[in-house]
Amino acid sequence: MEHPPIEGQSEEQQLSELLQIRRDKLAALTKQGRDPFQRLTFDQTHHSVDIAEHYDELEGKEVSVAGRMMSKRIMGKASFAHILDAKGEIQIYVRRDDVGQDEYADFKQYDIGDIVGVSGKVFKTRSGEVSVHTERCTLLSKSMRPLPEKFHGLKDPELRYRMRYVDLFMNAESRDTFVKRSRIIAGIRSRLDSQGFMEVETPVLSTTASGASARPFITHHNTLNIDMYLRIATELHLKMCIVGGLERVYEIGRLFRNEGMDLTHNPEFTTIEIYQAYTDLRGMMALTEDLFAHSCELVNGTTKIKYNGRDVDLTPPFARIPMNDAVKGETGVDFMAFETDEQARQAGVKLGLELKDKTATKGQMLAVAFDEFVEDKLVNPTFIVDYPIEISPLAKRKDGSETITDRFELFICGHEYANAFSELNDPIDQRNRFVQQAKERSKGDDEAMMINEDFCMALEYGMPPTGGVGIGIDRMVMLLTDSVSIRDVLLFPTMKPKV
Repeated sequence: MEHPPIEGQSEEQQLSELLQIRRDKLAALTKQGRDPFQRLTFDQTHHSVDIAEHYDELEGKEVSVAGRMMSKRIMGKASFAHILDAKGEIQIYVRRDDVGQDEYADFKQYDIGDIVGVSGKVFKTRSGEVSVHTERCTLLSKSMRPLPEKFHGLKDPELRYRMRYVDLFMNAESRDTFVKRSRIIAGIRSRLDSQGFMEVETPVLSTTASGASARPFITHHNTLNIDMYLRIATELHLKMCIVGGLERVYEIGRLFRNEGMDLTHNPEFTTIEIYQAYTDLRGMMALTEDLFAHSCELVNGTTKIKYNGRDVDLTPPFARIPMNDAVKGETGVDFMAFETDEQARQAGVKLGLELKDKTATKGQMLAVAFDEFVEDKLVNPTFIVDYPIEISPLAKRKDGSETITDRFELFICGHEYANAFSELNDPIDQRNRFVQQAKERSKGDDEAMMINEDFCMALEYGMPPTGGVGIGIDRMVMLLTDSVSIRDVLLFPTMKPKV
């Protein structure tokens, strides 16, 4: 802290005293007619990192920098401080004989956390640190609260999530994560745009919850007097764009699912869904490999990284394994070879699987077994393919099969990162699958899809053969920044309010 602890006082009492000190300083400034919140602009010519990287050409030249004061050392007639801007920190050297007695006296009253603007010449100290020899220093905004203690900072994860605005200027690794997140998203956009894809926007509010198996958030539209749902997927509207002749479309946006929260789940999250006419699952595999490899190279300079202590190689091509083969390899059970669903359920019970649905099909049992025995063992990127039709209501059947769909999910380090289909474009088959989903919903499955009549009608006009993929942006950022929790890569994650 900038002020030493006061013996005999609680932490709350000390904080109260520090807050009062800052308010007293503000009152003194106001009394002098110097409101630190009135100034509107400052001509910032350079950022910290730019000065360090171009020192040779900037040495001895005047620059103007602005940012938050993170440290200060008063040394009689001269002082040092560090200010933090959008790109990093830079040291400033302030000497009374250069700035004048009054301005130096003002500077000594500035608090850690204050926002200042500094103009001066670039030089290096005796220790070799690039610095700004200050000629003018202006208080641009007063910080009314003390910053967290210097050596321990803001480390408690919950506080970091709740007070992201403090976390960002106290923790360089947090700033770096969100800079990389922005670069990843920008890089994906650029990559897709260069391949002829068009970014579109689709509704967040809908009268049906379809496009994924998930429990929706429900709201009410007062004017229309109808209940509406926050979207759980962008899929159906994007495929309507394909019907309309927009052959390559994508959308990066927020989805909302009223589900549990853990290290990889947040109620609102960011995905990208991409649809391309005249291709299929294989085209989506190539596109997915390219986006992951390109994004990793963009922010890490390589496709070989570590995630939670495990080595991960994102160099294409990724492995491809049918779901039934993966489960059979781990359990010895071939679920799709059973003649009846009852046999599959009995096999699942012998494996110790919890049988929540007494009418579960062999395809559903295969999916449960995969989640239990295979998923967490997939470390390097792996496309799991050939999904049962029961759990893939929007995917086209695999050629020659009535029970398996042309679908993949991408798994890395035990987590799903992408979901893709050769899209179902048969309107009769699609309606029948929606009806089956509606039956599941009527039996109490509140994650089953609703029938979307608009989408069914759109398919009746004809949709070309299409490949589609959805990628979880948050999880991708977690992977590429080696972040443990999804909350580490969301600027303002969902938090339970403090009582």
